[in-house]
Amino acid sequence: MRVVVQRVRSAEVRVKGKVIGRIGPGLLILVGIAKGDTSTTGNVLAEKIVRLRIFDDQEGRMNLDIREAGGDVLAVSEFTLYGDCRKGRRPSYAAAASPDEALPLYHAFVESLKALGVKVETGEFRAMMDVELVNDGPVTLLLDTDRTF
Repeated sequence: MRVVVQRVRSAEVRVKGKVIGRIGPGLLILVGIAKGDTSTTGNVLAEKIVRLRIFDDQEGRMNLDIREAGGDVLAVSEFTLYGDCRKGRRPSYAAAASPDEALPLYHAFVESLKALGVKVETGEFRAMMDVELVNDGPVTLLLDTDRTF
């Protein structure tokens, strides 16, 4: 799995002009699922994200995790995180899981976040979405289970 984690003041996702997910302060997580990923991969990644100390404490230091900061998560599926641009001008998505493989793993990842005590809003899997955010910091992290675990 590959995710982009952005600390946000607010974020929302719209499909066909209708807001389907909205959060205030918290994390916007763009979620890419690769061939061969498992629900265990998602569980480990969810725990890592929830424990990241990337929110400011009273002294302005990044010492708090999302639960301590009282933030929420907006999780949006994004297969393009597995776009390989090394050859030519058109990205290859060969490493991305098929929709049939990715959908249950995306849902399992969301459920893992919820089980860890985080309120989670979502986008709509396979839909064209408009994602709007106010990045806080900015703080943006890339986590890739093939490289960071």
